[in-house]
Amino acid sequence: MKLKLFSALWLLISLNLQAQAPAPVLTLKAVTNHPDALYKVGETATFTIEALLDGKPLADGKVVCVLSKDGVQPQPPQTLNVKDGKATLIGKLDEPGFLLMRATSDKASTMAAAGYDPLQLKPSMPVPEDFDVFWDAQKAELAKVPAKATLTPVTMAVPKGMAAFDVQIDCAGGKPVSGYYGKPLQAKPKSLPAILHVHGAGVRSSTLGSVSWALNEGGMLSMDINAHGLPNGKPKEFYDALAAGELKDYRFEHNEDREKIYFKGMFLRLIRAIDFLTAQPEWDGKTLIVYGSSQGGFQAFAAAGLDARVSFICAGVPAGCDHTGSQANRISGWPKIVPMDAEGKPNAAALQAARYFDNVNFAIRAKCQGAVVTVGFIDTTCPPTSVYAAYNALTIPKAIHNDILSGHTNTPAASKFMQAAALKHVRENRSK
Repeated sequence: MKLKLFSALWLLISLNLQAQAPAPVLTLKAVTNHPDALYKVGETATFTIEALLDGKPLADGKVVCVLSKDGVQPQPPQTLNVKDGKATLIGKLDEPGFLLMRATSDKASTMAAAGYDPLQLKPSMPVPEDFDVFWDAQKAELAKVPAKATLTPVTMAVPKGMAAFDVQIDCAGGKPVSGYYGKPLQAKPKSLPAILHVHGAGVRSSTLGSVSWALNEGGMLSMDINAHGLPNGKPKEFYDALAAGELKDYRFEHNEDREKIYFKGMFLRLIRAIDFLTAQPEWDGKTLIVYGSSQGGFQAFAAAGLDARVSFICAGVPAGCDHTGSQANRISGWPKIVPMDAEGKPNAAALQAARYFDNVNFAIRAKCQGAVVTVGFIDTTCPPTSVYAAYNALTIPKAIHNDILSGHTNTPAASKFMQAAALKHVRENRSK
């Protein structure tokens, strides 16, 4: 009797343990046969998909793969058999761009991309003939507003050896420049380079931590501004409410009107922030870096194209690239301000307005000493095709960092690349 009871109890325990055991985890990875994922137009690329079940090669299975031109013009799906954890797929592009491969199974997915002569990508449309006239008029209106700045000292979490301030600066368009500003204590006049940190998409306060750059490379003027001219240091609920309400779809606001489009105000605040930094007695008169990623990269390109005082830009996975990509049968980058109809045709008014806010056109006008850009080959937010179109339009000394297996993010390597480039620029200008 006791033996039967013990056996029954053990069976129940075994069944319970089996019920609680985690389901097997399937992961997919993919790479190209070229380690740098770069190819010549017309060359065949081989994608190898690796399927692992709980970390071990999947003995037998299937994956569905789709090739596309960086997200547009997808080819028919192909079902591949996985044997001993691997499957392969070949493809090619007959024009400059990126061949994107998506592989999916019931429980996992992955992507990889092959870049085809990406340095040959050109802007999808020319610069509007009145581009400069338009922006000269905007800057003239900004100049009519006195650059009155209100600085409130900040002492919490400020590193020793520097002073920090909440700064509000009057600007055109009804919203001030709002940021944090830091500088080393006892800095001498005309002795310091300046750096302006600009934000990616979203709704948030300026970042106090960024002003610690003030202590880099012997001292800098460092300023971090939020993208919307909002008060700094408010509770999270304050910004969440704006993100869900008034600023929910700011990127599409007045996208058919170049005079009212949301990014016009953002870029005027950018210029006004530069007004402030270059007016400081400690500024060295020659070094001004604009540093940002995603929407911040968008602002960095705009700063370089609109303001000759900018000496260097660092633009990580930049948004705002090649809004008119549809005109070359290509993908455009965030913020996708040109809507497409059911037949795939762009809104004509938005298409024209977007051209005045396009990195490809800002890039052509950039006259700064240099620029660095980062790009993710599987970035579906700011696709590499759009980023390279803007990068290639730069006529100044430049460098690009390819993250071939990364999406829309700053990898540690990309961050190191940008930071090193910014500080190198500071050292080089100091030696002149």
